This record gives sequence, structure tokens and C-alpha cells, in this order.
Amino acid sequence: MSDTNTRIEEIVKADDVVLFMKGTPLFPQCGFSSRAVAILDHLGVKYGSVDVLQDMEIRQGIKSYSDWPTIPQLYVKGEFVGGSDIMMEMFEAGELNTLMAEKQVAKAD
Repeated sequence: MSDTNTRIEEIVKADDVVLFMKGTPLFPQCGFSSRAVAILDHLGVKYGSVDVLQDMEIRQGIKSYSDWPTIPQLYVKGEFVGGSDIMMEMFEAGELNTLMAEKQVAKAD
């Protein structure tokens, strides 16, 4: 496993919910990342984030790690969930809230 994949794996396992995004939750740098943050904030879950614009190795590496070509990317309990569109579909159907409950994800402070 490459060093980048090892770093990504450590990041993914460090928090119950991790969002790889462009920018930060307080200052998203694209509309898709902004929508992903809004969904997670609405669900009220505690999550970590990684600004891929600050690290080109992570930005490219996460795409091969997940075999998913776009950012943002959501991970819950170490498992890849999907990007912004999938998050939105799951949120609207109530599935994302159910997933967070089933995985016993901590609520935000």
C-alpha cells in the first residue's frame, strides 16, 4: 500500500464520519462541498473533514482509494458512502439519517 493510501486509511478510521472536500466546513470552496456540509450539519452528526485543496497527494489519492472520480467524498465508520449527489438522494429518502443511527454515529456538540 502506498504512503498516500496509508494516510487516507488512517484519516478515514480516525473519525466516525469523514468528509473529503474542497475547502473547510466553515468555508467550502465549491457548491458540491457546500451541499455536503449542509446535509451533515442538518443531520447534526459529529464529523471530521479534509481539505483536499491543501494536499495534492490526498486530492488525487482519494479518487483511487475509493474508485470514485469526484470530490466531495463521504465515509462513515471507514466505509465509502458516496459523493454529493448520492448524499443528497440518501438524505431526501431518509436513508442517510438511518445509516448514521445504525452506525451509532455521535451527535455534534
